[in-house]
Amino acid sequence: MKNLYPLSLIVVLSFSILSFNKYEDKKTKENKNVNYTYNTVNDSETKDNSEILHDFFRRYSDLKKYKSEVMSLYKTRSFGTIWYDEDEINEFAGILYEKAKKTNDLVVPYQKEIDQIFDNSADKNLSKTDSDMLLSSLYVLYTKKSNADKKKLAYDAMLKDFLNYSTIEESSASATVATDEKVQFEQYYKLQDVLKKYKKLDRSHKWKPIEIEVPYKDLRPDAVSNTIAQVRTRLYLLGDLKQDSKSDVYDRELMDAVMKYKVRNGFKPNYILAEEHIKEMNIPLSEKMETLQLNMERCRAIAAQIATNDEYVLVNVPSYEMVYVKNGKVQLTSPVFVGAPLTKTTIFNGEIDRIVFSPYWTVPQSIVQNELKSKIASDPNYLAEKNMEMVNGQVRQKPGPDNSLGLVKFMFPNPDDIYMHDTPSKTLFDFEKRTFSHGCINVKLAKELAVAMLKDYPEWNQEKIDKAMEGKTENSFKLTKKVPIYITYFTSLVNENGEIGFFQDVYEKDKEVTTENAVVAQ
Repeated sequence: MKNLYPLSLIVVLSFSILSFNKYEDKKTKENKNVNYTYNTVNDSETKDNSEILHDFFRRYSDLKKYKSEVMSLYKTRSFGTIWYDEDEINEFAGILYEKAKKTNDLVVPYQKEIDQIFDNSADKNLSKTDSDMLLSSLYVLYTKKSNADKKKLAYDAMLKDFLNYSTIEESSASATVATDEKVQFEQYYKLQDVLKKYKKLDRSHKWKPIEIEVPYKDLRPDAVSNTIAQVRTRLYLLGDLKQDSKSDVYDRELMDAVMKYKVRNGFKPNYILAEEHIKEMNIPLSEKMETLQLNMERCRAIAAQIATNDEYVLVNVPSYEMVYVKNGKVQLTSPVFVGAPLTKTTIFNGEIDRIVFSPYWTVPQSIVQNELKSKIASDPNYLAEKNMEMVNGQVRQKPGPDNSLGLVKFMFPNPDDIYMHDTPSKTLFDFEKRTFSHGCINVKLAKELAVAMLKDYPEWNQEKIDKAMEGKTENSFKLTKKVPIYITYFTSLVNENGEIGFFQDVYEKDKEVTTENAVVAQ
């Protein structure tokens, strides 16, 4: 199971870093946020580097007038590639391409060839050298257009600033937030940082769909498959793997990465790669980024209330998890199961005012009418066998280990009459999708939650709690300090390890918002 924590770190996507040699200025040396790699141009062993450049401009003659500016870029970099990291186009190339497309009246020779560089579906006929120099020519064209008022341009010096673009972009994004109202829920900024990372990944054009074999067979350790190699690359890009060996063997290294991926995204923690996991990995980055932005807005909505509380319980429906926070620290996390689609758990805020040990369960009339009435009619001993009784015309279940509420419940007044409680059905927590209840929240570690919440009440020591939970007599305790509870609907959250999790839109609330936005846009 993934861990849901409102106090957490953020996953940082890192790249390898090399220097600009003797031309790297002090400012760039000190900037630890900008990482880039240059590789030696090695497509031809028979020509020297300058001859390769001359040959390029003979073949791409419409760019010949920019030859001196382009050559200056490579001379200061010992003729290494600028727009590639190893054999992959880097994020700065993507930034340049997008910015150039948005520049009005910019006429670009060989635009078709440049488009091909970024078209993952196209057959690549261009060499890495040609591609790199086409992009360098595009950079010169873009810079000329963007700085038309300047008489003399130092292209190589300006390139340093351009390669600092990601840092500039992040600073600008932070400045935008700073001018806005401060969001008093730290999770907002964790999601924001992940959004930046996903934008970078999108610009890098490294995200390619994983091809699913037909018919698909579950992939298990030691399997050999082209799909395995693609999964390995995907998990490397997402940060679950430190390196991409390109191996198509489901080895120990990939097993650990798959487990990490599954846990943070709420999948059952095993090594099986089913078709549903591949489909989840194939969700477009654009959809992931939209989900992040949507949940950032949910953070805004909850921030004002949650920021003023030093103690609270947070239940997140899509991740099936409960978190108890006290004094700004997570004290306990627990799996939960929630309302079925037809009896959804209500999303709202409340206050826990009572803890009831060994509770009775007064069966709702809807359940009596729809489920119990026929059973009682056909079996006169049904109520006794289920440890139930009829009181004042209502059916209630007596305290005991088989009581549907388990051995403890947490009450918070609300019009829907739902609450959190223990359950005897512990095996239901083994399921990946846990929408089983009639609306109440069933907590796996209910006893542990009671112990944690009662630490400030000396009379409720472990011995007294154990006795109260023997299932013999109902015992209700009113809290002198009510504990806020937030029943939320976050489909993406960052856990305490800084890992992002994306969860199923179980009640289709994300879908509703997306549909509404689409209608408004029309």
